[in-house]
Amino acid sequence: MDFIDFSFIDIIDILMVALIFYQIYQLIKGTAALNIFVAVILVYVIYLVVKLLKMELMTMILGQFIGVGVIALIILFQQEIRKFLLRLGTSYVTRSRNSFLGKIFSEANHEATNASHLIAEACRNMSESKTGALIVIGQTSSLQMYAETGDIIDAGVSVRLLENIFFKNAPMHDGAVIIVNNRIYAARCVLPSSENFELPAHFGMRHRAAAGITEVTDAVVAVVSEENGRISYVENGKIENNITPEHLERLLKLRIKS
Repeated sequence: MDFIDFSFIDIIDILMVALIFYQIYQLIKGTAALNIFVAVILVYVIYLVVKLLKMELMTMILGQFIGVGVIALIILFQQEIRKFLLRLGTSYVTRSRNSFLGKIFSEANHEATNASHLIAEACRNMSESKTGALIVIGQTSSLQMYAETGDIIDAGVSVRLLENIFFKNAPMHDGAVIIVNNRIYAARCVLPSSENFELPAHFGMRHRAAAGITEVTDAVVAVVSEENGRISYVENGKIENNITPEHLERLLKLRIKS
């Protein structure tokens, strides 16, 4: 009956595994990856059962499947693994910003307050005119890959420039603007669309693209709906819809400074 003897270390071990599974669930809930994850867990449980029952042939087959499956899982869940590591790294950098090294990382954000105000004001004006907008504000993750799908601008943030880019007859209005280090780095950029099935059906491709980029990076996004002029704020794949420009400005200040 040694297998029922539990030590304090065993309890910690179980709690850590439970925490890891919970974090994985939080990352993949609402996506197709959740079904794959459940299937993998089911196969592994079956493997443990047949191994306990000493079914040698099934144990060998499932053992080979699990051995090869580790590589397959890395390929299948590469985005989820990237999101998990990104959250760990982002949390570390966030905590470090109160330290000496953190202040070095924060030097690029010395104009964050002004940029947040200008972005919010531009969204206010575009909301009133029902001009669709998609503004990505970079944090620590590199957005170079997405910026290269559009046109590099590298200009200071201004209300007029943002409104001009998203003006419906402007050549660069279709796509996203990417802001890095409080400068408009690129426009007309293509973003990955979210695969989260839990997003409400009334959100169009603009909101899904905003959710998608925040799922794979730590960027935050300001969105203006072309249909109803509502302003949204998107972070970590979560959409806060129909907010005021003042609330958007507060969120941007808080996030950029964090």
